[in-house]
Amino acid sequence: MGMSNDSGKLNFDVAVIGGGSGGYAAARTAAGAGQRVAVLEGGAEVGGLCILRGCMPSKALLYAAEVLHLSRHAATWGLRVEDAGFNWSRVLARKEAMIRDFADYRKQQLADGRFEFIRAQARFTDPHTLALCDGRTLTAKHFVIATGSVVAPPLPALKEIGFITSDEALSLPKLPRSLIVLGGGAVALELAQCLARFDVKVTVIQRSEHVLKGFDPDTAQVVEQVFRREGLDLFTGTQVTSVRRCGNLKEITFQQGGETVRVSAEEILFAQGRVPNTASLGLDAAGVTAERGRIATNDKMQTSAPHIFAAGDCTGPHEIVHVAIQQGEIAAHNILQPFTPRRIDYRLLISVVFTDPQVAQVGLTEKEVAARGQVCLVAKYPFNDHGKSLLMEAKDGFVKLLANPATGEIIGGTCVGPVAGELIHEIVAAMHSRMTVRDLAAMPHYHPTLAEIWTYPAEELADQIKHLA
Repeated sequence: MGMSNDSGKLNFDVAVIGGGSGGYAAARTAAGAGQRVAVLEGGAEVGGLCILRGCMPSKALLYAAEVLHLSRHAATWGLRVEDAGFNWSRVLARKEAMIRDFADYRKQQLADGRFEFIRAQARFTDPHTLALCDGRTLTAKHFVIATGSVVAPPLPALKEIGFITSDEALSLPKLPRSLIVLGGGAVALELAQCLARFDVKVTVIQRSEHVLKGFDPDTAQVVEQVFRREGLDLFTGTQVTSVRRCGNLKEITFQQGGETVRVSAEEILFAQGRVPNTASLGLDAAGVTAERGRIATNDKMQTSAPHIFAAGDCTGPHEIVHVAIQQGEIAAHNILQPFTPRRIDYRLLISVVFTDPQVAQVGLTEKEVAARGQVCLVAKYPFNDHGKSLLMEAKDGFVKLLANPATGEIIGGTCVGPVAGELIHEIVAAMHSRMTVRDLAAMPHYHPTLAEIWTYPAEELADQIKHLA
């Protein structure tokens, strides 16, 4: 535990600022090695974005939307489900109960006595000292900053007419009849499709040429096609020119391909990403460099102040829970064992978008390979020609493998289709073990399963490499 003297001054080996996934991972690792650790949480709630307003609540609603969607299309399988409908307040209540359980568990973990848990906002006054909002000061030998992210600031005009963010969208007491979604990333698309399946008339407006700009265009196109088929209006390659109120509706005007387009809806969801939550930390006083609020670190998760580390959304470059946890563990390891450091490696970076069809990738995309000036071999196979997905009527999308032409090693995989978030883990395992396409093609797969679809692009690439040799 920390040492406290009468003047309200606290002293620790390691102070972790932020009690979300990254901060908790760092604190658990440092405390497990016998360090005196404090965790400071200045937020109104405890648990971090993933539990409170991110992964868990959104997936609870998305799964409910999927069950509703399947019920309404039961006739596809010769089934009769009369008048499939929903009770929104019950859908929300189930989600809230689950989130309460997850958050309570995290609170217990933080308050179980392994470290001192302090509910206070903190600001650096010098490289080793934090001023807490309750008037106390805290000193530590090392720090881990894990303060997460906040919703990106919106257009000023939006502030005037009002809007909601993903935070509010996950707990809407009453669904709007119509909604405009600004953004085309994972959060924007997951919420757009979810609310459309709960009978909201949804329009998506995206700045770039395709949604999901971290993925290859062929992947994004599948999602765009499905969205339009499900009745969402989707505009890409746009530039918003004005936002105004029109009676009870909110209207957005934008340019698209030289045309002026106007759309209106009861509500606007601003989902153009998040920014690091670092503005109130006094980073300058600590000697910590940040670029546009994002804390700069090396691959040891060390900031420009060698005794201060960072993890999670406040540093990036990938705002993903399992990455934040890895970063937190690496930061704590490197505080404990500076002479045998561990380094973060994004070779196996996984991305999953929980739309229907799901979208998932690991390793490199074709876009990234081209940007690096490298070459790779690519093979794809569609779900509409695969036994198990045909039985499921899950015919949208494909799997794609990228291989090193010289060695046949798998360097990337993409799946857009049924349970892509699960299926991608076969390629994560393969890449983790540095398997070649020949290894993957030779590995036994059970029939009929979705997973065996990976053998087709693997065989095709193995053949290509044989011919090249």
